[in-house]
Amino acid sequence: MRGAEERIVKKIVAVMIVGLLTTPAIAQMQGMDHSKMDMGQMMNPTPANPYPPAEMEMHQKMMSAMGGDATETWVRKMIEHHRGAIAMSRIVLRDSKDAQVRMMANKAITEQTRGVGELQGWLRAHHKRAQ
Repeated sequence: MRGAEERIVKKIVAVMIVGLLTTPAIAQMQGMDHSKMDMGQMMNPTPANPYPPAEMEMHQKMMSAMGGDATETWVRKMIEHHRGAIAMSRIVLRDSKDAQVRMMANKAITEQTRGVGELQGWLRAHHKRAQ
């Protein structure tokens, strides 16, 4: 085998091994009884996880974002996804003192805000209502 072929075979084998190792864990989770899990409690913000309200809002808005076709629907869902990232970044800025995390959160806000603007621009350019 040549070098490129050998690398491809190694990657395939690695993927197969990961698949074999994770299959029992996935099967076990599928058999778990989730009926006793308190989903309401999981959605309450805590000092260690202040994000559930922002996550729920993002997921609800993403689920309801619809367009006239798959392309417009994707644009609308991505707008809500970016807005969710902005909301979570604002929460970490409020709650974290870690300088590196704060820098990443500010960067995320800038990039995601730009992304929302680009997606809104696509809607306008295609004569769609803004979101």
